[in-house]
Amino acid sequence: MTLAALTPDRIFALSSHIHVLPVVHGSGDMAHIVREIIVSRHIDCVALPLPPSVQPLVEEGIDQLPVISLVVLPEQNDDETSSCSYVPIDPCQPVIMGIRSAMSEGISRAYVDREVQHYHSVSWVGPDPYTLKTVPLAAFSAVTMPFLPPPQDQSSRWERIRWMAFRLHELELDFSAVLFLCPMTDWPWLRQAYHERMPYIPPEQRMGLPEWWKVESASLYFVLSELPYVTQLYEKRRQEARADTHLAIVGMKELVLEARAQWMASRSTTIAQETNWVTPQLLQRYFQYVRNLTLLEHRLKPDLYTLVLAAKQMAGDEFALRLLETAKTYDYQTQPSVLDTRPAVLLGIGELQDPDGNILPAVNRLQGDPLVWRRVTLRPDPPRPKTQSWAQQWNPYRQCSWPPEDQRIESFAAHVRQHSRQILGADLGRIERFTNSLEDGIDLRATLRQWAISPNRSVRDVHVKVVPPVRGTIEALVFFFEVPADPQTFSWQTTWYAEHQEESTLSFYATPFTTNLVGPGIGEACYGGALFLYPPRLIPDIWENPAFDFATSLEERLLAGACAYSQEPFVAVVSPVPLTSVWRKIANRFGRKLLPIPLHRFSGQTVARLRRFHVLNGHDIRSYAAKFIRE
Repeated sequence: MTLAALTPDRIFALSSHIHVLPVVHGSGDMAHIVREIIVSRHIDCVALPLPPSVQPLVEEGIDQLPVISLVVLPEQNDDETSSCSYVPIDPCQPVIMGIRSAMSEGISRAYVDREVQHYHSVSWVGPDPYTLKTVPLAAFSAVTMPFLPPPQDQSSRWERIRWMAFRLHELELDFSAVLFLCPMTDWPWLRQAYHERMPYIPPEQRMGLPEWWKVESASLYFVLSELPYVTQLYEKRRQEARADTHLAIVGMKELVLEARAQWMASRSTTIAQETNWVTPQLLQRYFQYVRNLTLLEHRLKPDLYTLVLAAKQMAGDEFALRLLETAKTYDYQTQPSVLDTRPAVLLGIGELQDPDGNILPAVNRLQGDPLVWRRVTLRPDPPRPKTQSWAQQWNPYRQCSWPPEDQRIESFAAHVRQHSRQILGADLGRIERFTNSLEDGIDLRATLRQWAISPNRSVRDVHVKVVPPVRGTIEALVFFFEVPADPQTFSWQTTWYAEHQEESTLSFYATPFTTNLVGPGIGEACYGGALFLYPPRLIPDIWENPAFDFATSLEERLLAGACAYSQEPFVAVVSPVPLTSVWRKIANRFGRKLLPIPLHRFSGQTVARLRRFHVLNGHDIRSYAAKFIRE
């Protein structure tokens, strides 16, 4: 097939020998189109918008893929300070994909950009290239033309465009089918310069030779056009010879699922029966939320900020941090390669730290959408040296709770007590035949049942429900979050007394807060079980009372304390398992009755949030605790 069949629209044909393919830098979808065109058309030369001086190092770097590297060109600013520009050897860059495909197909490559002493980038935000899955490239390019930034007269960019047009005239003397991967921002003016044969200025003298450096794994996010994890999926699909047409979107889903798997694995090592609240139903709502946020920003493909923000709002800081760390994963960077002997560099937005430690302004010659900082508040785990310092400063004689958590769990306990009274009232209800009052409403089930078995079908009675008012209240409320509870895991047992009349007397067993310090004077623990007595009053410490020494487990001792100190006949027990015979014997021993409530009736995310609480090393810590505590 001839190159003229590259596209049905002749707008991309500069001549019978040269076709232009406008590309959007930094897009895996555009790279996929470039690869498909090169391997399916007859092309004998691929022209590239890069200077000839980088050709040996760029192609050597492509041979080392999937290990990511940089080709750095030393430059000088207008004020004679040092700077640089660089070419990222990124497999999801359309230009790099063009070189890679041409090398594998044995096609000649021509680097036609003009050598300059200082490269000026073009900042432009274009449409999402994922549109090309359904929109022709000609229509896509035509829509973008009114919004492309034009080059200024006598500017470095305009001189580069005219030089590339001249180089294309030279190439068509030697090749019959040339494909030029022209930046989307330049192709209308390059077409004009080519047809009008505009005058050009020869290349400038280079400031120095290009250098080839490896990239530190921590800087890959600032180098790669796609997320590092998605780029890794592209390379994996390439090695397995699998299709990657929609991987830009499918890869996001695989990223979230991998983050969920790692999050679940990390949680199972701490608390054995901790509820998994990132369920398939939550993930479905999460992806819908991500889609809506992406459309609000007029994009089709979400960015990392959108993914992390939605994860924080729907699953909490811990899951969002796990997603962020997974997105930065690129396992190929640690593989042995020739680059291991090369110095490694760090990059940021617009900056590069060379192997000597000098920080230079840096410009990406294949920059896609400009990178910007966007703020999302996440609280990571503190480093070990800090936690050790906080542990040494801890005063063991000062202890208090965090008021927002007190309010949250007291509100939940009040809700459970109200729910318990409803269950208690339902047990006291009865059914009566209707005489002169509907009482608490018609009981349709009992009425229909009596109609079916009534021998006299001409006389059919209506039955009503009678629910007498509940007397008394639920004073003692027991939560068992893990059954059986491991005494070594929940080695901290204590009783806290209320600071005011709106709080309960609280007796619990939990993980030790001293092993998980999240801030100066702030420790985090996790309930294994808890007893709430409301209204609050002073009681002997359950864990030191010899009257409960008959208990053989943490659950039995806590339940014995609840039955002993409750002034009401019923004790509500929220548990992940049904009531055991031992628990019922303990209740009978103290003349109490247990009211069971399954723990799974409540949201797993709510339960997990309530289980984790913080211990402050004094009331003065409350003034700054919000800066360190994850809500």
